[in-house]
Amino acid sequence: MNLSQRSKVKTEFSMSSMTDLIFLLLIFFIITSTMVNPNAIKLLLPKGEIQTPAPKPIEISIDAATKVYVNNNEVSYDGLPLAMQEALKGKDPAQMTLALSADKSVPLEYVVKVMTVAQQMNLRMVIRTGRK
Repeated sequence: MNLSQRSKVKTEFSMSSMTDLIFLLLIFFIITSTMVNPNAIKLLLPKGEIQTPAPKPIEISIDAATKVYVNNNEVSYDGLPLAMQEALKGKDPAQMTLALSADKSVPLEYVVKVMTVAQQMNLRMVIRTGRK
């Protein structure tokens, strides 16, 4: 009598394919999360050739609908001096720089309003542009 031996089923499970899948998903989510910036103000900046670095400036943005933002917080043009003073609280105004970003479709009068307030507060100002 020839009794054949039964083949045993291997009970081992290889986790290497599972870890590969987890790492691929992790990389995918890291890359897609860096592309999403929900708090950004959409501006189409005019082009410029010279780039001037400014250390930790006060960010002022004017979007295409002529809404003004101080450090990504929307303010009115009448409340702009107060909002700028709040941003300067505890800092030396002589050492601070104001970085103005305005959409290229914004009328010049709105940019001049912001520049006037900055001049009255004796702030240095940098106007941001896009790269050519």
